Amino acid sequence: MSDDRIGHRAADLLPEERVTGSADPQAQAEAILEESDERERDLEAAPSSFLEHRRSDQTADPDETTR
Repeated sequence: MSDDRIGHRAADLLPEERVTGSADPQAQAEAILEESDERERDLEAAPSSFLEHRRSDQTADPDETTR
C-alpha cells in the first residue's frame, strides 16, 4: 500500500468519518484501505454481509420485477 494512496484517503475522509473525528487520520486511512483490500481479495471476508454475484444472463427481466 503506497503512502500516496493512504495520504489521499486521509485527506478525503467521508462526512461521517469527519464528524466522529480521528486522532490519527493517516492510521485511520491505512486501516480502512487494508480492510478494503482484504474484502477485494476475499469476497467472503466482509463480516456479516451477503454478497451476491450474478452474470448478466441471471438477472430478472424488467417485466418480471415486483415494481
